[in-house]
Amino acid sequence: MNLRLFTLAVTTLALASSLAAQSPGKWIGTWASSQQLTEAKNMPPAPGLSGHTLRQVVRASLGGSKLRVVFSNAFGDTPLILTAATVALSAGGSSVQPGSVHVLNFNQAGSVTVQPATSVVSDPVAMPVSADARLVITTYFSAAPSNLTGHPGSRTTSFIQAGNAVMAAALPDAVPVDHWYCLTRIEVWTVPAAATVVVLGDSLTDGRGSTTNQQNRWPDVLSRRLQDNPATAQVSVLNQGIGGNRVLRDGIGPSMLARFDRDVLACPGVRWLVILEGVNDLGTAVTERARGEPAATARDLIDAYEQMIRRARPHGIRVYGATIMPFGGFTSYFTPESEAARQEVNRWIRSSGAFDAVIDFDAITRDPGDPSRLSAATDGGDHLHLSAAGYQHLAEAIDLSLFDLAPAAR
Repeated sequence: MNLRLFTLAVTTLALASSLAAQSPGKWIGTWASSQQLTEAKNMPPAPGLSGHTLRQVVRASLGGSKLRVVFSNAFGDTPLILTAATVALSAGGSSVQPGSVHVLNFNQAGSVTVQPATSVVSDPVAMPVSADARLVITTYFSAAPSNLTGHPGSRTTSFIQAGNAVMAAALPDAVPVDHWYCLTRIEVWTVPAAATVVVLGDSLTDGRGSTTNQQNRWPDVLSRRLQDNPATAQVSVLNQGIGGNRVLRDGIGPSMLARFDRDVLACPGVRWLVILEGVNDLGTAVTERARGEPAATARDLIDAYEQMIRRARPHGIRVYGATIMPFGGFTSYFTPESEAARQEVNRWIRSSGAFDAVIDFDAITRDPGDPSRLSAATDGGDHLHLSAAGYQHLAEAIDLSLFDLAPAAR
């Protein structure tokens, strides 16, 4: 064999060996939070973020052999300067498991500047992750915008400590805060067959009434059920709920229509979308009409649902409509008119055939004796939000075959 052929053979063997070492797969979102402009009451407490360490804890919904982290400055007015970051496994509270800390890099650099209205994806980290793992993302910010991007309804405690402590095993002097900031998604490298379900919603999806640090919102419970079922064990769940959110108009966070591309289409591997939102549109219409302002109607909501279906289908996403749950007794929202609009919307969801499937949350949660109200078993006490037991009941009633990975097409 001449030298040229020998060199070609060696190069070919090396390439084949390299390809064999890379397991086939794809990137899938294992966790996400929908971002919004952080309100004044939800801003980080002293000492704040600039020049300090932020440690945030999240729950993975699907495992993988490596991961990467997405940070957002979507609503920032100045650059977000991330000087150092790590990812680790949680040991509870602000502590991480010994030996689990991995440095995050960005284009092989340890720091990155995230410009306003943009996001950044970290380099992949060779860190095996199991489904239901608690991941700890620790960041040190040299500078943070005054208009801060975040997710107030974390139902999970984060920790802020002075100085750069991204490598610390624990943050004993940290100030706790139950919000997430600038952290929008975590992706894992997993098997080619894996897929994602995105849940778009308001506080009922975000988990108002669930237990802080217990990860018992209904999408969390659904995720665990999917993991325990062999036909759906490679399905991740991304919770894209925002408390107080509306479908049609901005309010607490951008409207569902406005955030649709970022919260659904930008996520890798999405095969299913569940839409559960509309109660805030119908409820705020009560006060809008009283002020003589234009108010959302049932037809407006239906038109918006149809728009989202049209936007999702070209991407191969099946869209499931969830009926709007009762809110009788929630006095600032409930009137005969808002109840009539809810019933009209729910009739359309059930009978129009526009959705690929219907998840009838109204039927699951309503009081048999008064269908305009939540049942005692699900009511969290304010007659709008569910209890932790109610969210459990909600998730347990979902037909898992809706998310069966085989066959891919129905």
